[in-house]
Amino acid sequence: MNCYFHHERREIRPLLPKTATNILEIGAASGQTLRWMKTIYPNAGTTGVEINEAIAAELGRNVDVAIIGNISECLPRLKKYDLILLLDVLEHLVDSTDVLRNVRQLLVPGGHVVVSLPNIAHLSVTIPLLLKRQFRYQDAGILDRTHVRFFVEDTAISLMNDAHFKVSKGLISGIQGPKARMLDRLSLGLLRHHLTKQYIMLGEPADEEIRQQPVKWAIAE
Repeated sequence: MNCYFHHERREIRPLLPKTATNILEIGAASGQTLRWMKTIYPNAGTTGVEINEAIAAELGRNVDVAIIGNISECLPRLKKYDLILLLDVLEHLVDSTDVLRNVRQLLVPGGHVVVSLPNIAHLSVTIPLLLKRQFRYQDAGILDRTHVRFFVEDTAISLMNDAHFKVSKGLISGIQGPKARMLDRLSLGLLRHHLTKQYIMLGEPADEEIRQQPVKWAIAE
């Protein structure tokens, strides 16, 4: 089975709020991230929504409430939450803005979302496209064949704003390795957004329409 289903997303730690009592993850896979989050918020209730029936039993062991099904169909079964995770989920959805707007209605006042999106401008995509005119879908990663939406920095922020979220904090992942760090240093940061694999954003509901300038990104560990 794809390692994605058993991956803990610990890199989101700098974005997490100080407290959380009821946590929802959409696209929870086997629930490894929610199980890890119990070490941060021991008294929090956890709910995982996952479309893959094959990992339902494992998800059920790792979360308090496991729901199997399409997110749009599962929305009526969900309650209110103060923290909602959508980690590498929205790029798989045709109308990701509409889904994110609906998810916003599940937040209690003062609640947050954490959203991660792949960056189509990563060098692994743009160099073959530029030099070889190649654009090959893969089983996983940025060019996952199940992706129906593609994002760069600007469109990632715009998705959040269009769903009436303000990006209050942001992380970029993909620059953890020594080669990527060296390229980032040698280019004086000019290649940073071409080395970025994912944009990870903490979102807070905005009462009015918002259009943000590029946010200040920290590098994920």
